[in-house]
Amino acid sequence: MFEFNLKKVAMTATAATALSAGAAAAQEACTNYTVSDGDTMASIAVAAYGTSNYQPIFNANRNVITNPNALSPGLVLALPCDDGSLPNGQSAQEIIAAEEQRAAGTKRSNVYEPPIKIVVGGGWAPFATEDMTDGGMLPRLAATALNRAGNQRDYSISWVDDWGSHLSTLLPLGAFDVSLGWSHPDCSDRSYEWSDDTTLRCTQFDSTVSSYDVVFGFFSLPENDYANASSYEDMSGSTICRMDGWLNYDFEEAGLVDGENFTRLSPRTSQECIDAVLTGVADLASFEVQAVSQTMADMGLSSNDIVENPFVNYVVSYRFFAHRSNPFGRQYLSMLNKGLNEMRESGEWYAIVSDSLREHNENTLAASN
Repeated sequence: MFEFNLKKVAMTATAATALSAGAAAAQEACTNYTVSDGDTMASIAVAAYGTSNYQPIFNANRNVITNPNALSPGLVLALPCDDGSLPNGQSAQEIIAAEEQRAAGTKRSNVYEPPIKIVVGGGWAPFATEDMTDGGMLPRLAATALNRAGNQRDYSISWVDDWGSHLSTLLPLGAFDVSLGWSHPDCSDRSYEWSDDTTLRCTQFDSTVSSYDVVFGFFSLPENDYANASSYEDMSGSTICRMDGWLNYDFEEAGLVDGENFTRLSPRTSQECIDAVLTGVADLASFEVQAVSQTMADMGLSSNDIVENPFVNYVVSYRFFAHRSNPFGRQYLSMLNKGLNEMRESGEWYAIVSDSLREHNENTLAASN
């Protein structure tokens, strides 16, 4: 997760548009596509799905894509089908059912162990919301991980919508063992001055491996001076809009300091950031590519109106946190890691991710009708 305010921003990760629009001949949904020179993730998504939201393609090819802005010609990408399944593969529902059946046949231990107490907040669809199956993507991933790789561990999931209290109070006091959905800075990098938030996360909490990765892009008017900045350093002197409560440590790592060598605008909503770019108040808007795509669609804008910088992005990993004072915290995180790793190998991780996005998209479309 970013900061707790993030949860209250509309995060419509709408692959419904991305996974149901008409496909182009060369880059078609539900096929494998070989990258050509000059291709970008956004151009492939537009050709295949009619939207610049390439997060679903990134999800399906996370094992072969390190930098979404550096695709090598010849790289073969799986372009997901309308239901989120992979080309020539089983559907998400089939994979999930098969893995659940396999896990059900595993003998459980008779030794009692207390349930792991998990806390999560709502209002963050499709990642965490009580309106979706099993609480959304992240609770589904965590719950499944605790019953894979030999874990077979009981758990409870509670909902506390005050996200800030998770790290400030609930985990430190031991009210809960694990909180879901937090981003984590690179704590091995001491080359820059850590903010209070970075210090807190790096010194007080342990985390799992990534449960889900999202791409943050940088978006501007086509003619803006920073539209083709090749690095964070090249953005020095710019005004960048990223919503209130969203992460800041990518700027910290690059040496960008608000008020010194760049200006950060922090409105409440994503639409306000796009408005700031359109009116010239901000040079760049930076947040999740899937949220940018949906915001632009809601505002009647296309990828010709607002363009993504082709060189700079930041991949954010959502992890599960435990406080270092918890004597069992690392044990619980290790169990979650084992389960998540097995799920990635079996295909169940992607099945849950794509099924959660499908459900969220259907809910979003139903609400708009």
